Amino acid sequence: MLLWTRYVAEAETALTWQVSETEDFAKPIAEGSVAASPARDWCAKGVVTGLSPDRWYFYRFLAPGGAASPVGRTRTLPEGPSATFRLAVFSCSNFGFGWFNAYGHVAEANDADLAVHLGDYIYEYAAGTYPDTGAANPERVLAPTTEIVALTDYRLRYATYRADPDCQRLHQVLPMIAVWDDHESANDSYKDGAQNHQSETEGDWAARKAAAKQAYREWMPVSDAPYAAYQVGDLATLFRLDTRLEGREKQFSLETVLAGKTDPQADIAALDAFRTGEWANPERQLLGQAQDAWLAEGLAASTAKGTAWQVLVQQVLIGNLKSPQSLYAQIGDGLPDYVRQRLTASAMASKAGLPLNMDAWDGYPAARERVFKAALAADANLIVLAGDTHNGWAFDLTQDGAKVGVELGVCSVSSPGFESYLSTIKPDVLAAALVAENEQLKWADTAQRGYMVVELTTARATTEYRFSTGVKQRSTTLAGTKRIATDKGSGTLAV
Repeated sequence: MLLWTRYVAEAETALTWQVSETEDFAKPIAEGSVAASPARDWCAKGVVTGLSPDRWYFYRFLAPGGAASPVGRTRTLPEGPSATFRLAVFSCSNFGFGWFNAYGHVAEANDADLAVHLGDYIYEYAAGTYPDTGAANPERVLAPTTEIVALTDYRLRYATYRADPDCQRLHQVLPMIAVWDDHESANDSYKDGAQNHQSETEGDWAARKAAAKQAYREWMPVSDAPYAAYQVGDLATLFRLDTRLEGREKQFSLETVLAGKTDPQADIAALDAFRTGEWANPERQLLGQAQDAWLAEGLAASTAKGTAWQVLVQQVLIGNLKSPQSLYAQIGDGLPDYVRQRLTASAMASKAGLPLNMDAWDGYPAARERVFKAALAADANLIVLAGDTHNGWAFDLTQDGAKVGVELGVCSVSSPGFESYLSTIKPDVLAAALVAENEQLKWADTAQRGYMVVELTTARATTEYRFSTGVKQRSTTLAGTKRIATDKGSGTLAV
């Protein structure tokens, strides 16, 4: 078990960590020492071994003078036969848009075993950029006010987010498995760059990426391993993937494919050539060859030992998602030019048989096929968890007609979804059109914030989407829920 704290002092300080079965620490069962150092922005991590499986524990840190940290709670993963395990899944928590009510609710509900954060835990933008000044919550003051580029910037941004009371409470009461997505570095990042990185003004990308990784690993309760697997008794193997910085090649841009074309026929011809050419390149990488091989081996090993579920803890949608052509005429006036350009390009792409989002697995079909074929070869019961889009999704996943598994896409904690820039289309109309257009998509929610709880048993996985009443005011009241289940071996969702 990895324990995290931050302790600011005049100089590097040795802290003592303690673990106890009771909150009063009458009889600590484990103890150790770790240094809080300015070299790691005063963040300290202790690693505990020898604990019993499937148990809740309390922990704390002690300073040399005897001062004690707040008491934290954590739990170990089960071993062997296990009845049930519950994952609380989060994504896309933008501080400026409002309060992290999803975090507050799960802490109050106290019915999860493990928090899973799928990325965009922070956002890199300057104050007034995303959100702009009109959409920003005035109670949420961002630091630094500039876009974060250097190590000190990233550290201060994490300090701002981690000062949020509901974020602190989430980490205090639940262990977490976390992955970074793009905004922990820069928007639409990949291994060699990012849409929101301009080398002429922001320096070398490799230096910025290294700073982003360092601050993340300092401030988050995570190991330094780029990807890893976690065994939840006989219920599940959780595969924590890196779909962002480890092996991803640069994203395609539909706008670039269509650039300079002057008529619809030229547009379709360009998109057809792209669909059968660059987009279909069998060598194209999202995970990278090493991670591809590691995942395929892990899936096979998980099923070989009788594990019920194989769960991908990762960032972006893997299900196929095309833009509904029927909605283009309804988008109305008043949209920013960049939004209108993207919507126009996505409508043309759909007509040509291409997907909506080239930043997701849809932009890397060969990489997705490799994962799906590995899952089929392993006879896996695949569950894919995804964030990134700010909206809720539920997909049946197939490969060449074979059932691969299911995907559950979580809505955002606070970042706005489709409702923010497609406000002229009613959310239920948009969701229905998306489901009608996409054979794999069984359910969508395009207008609510919140999180989901995935309950695993050996026979069934049940997901409850929990929707916040909003994010402008701090509240743990829910606006509603939606439950979706899948039976082991079915490869389909009951919505």
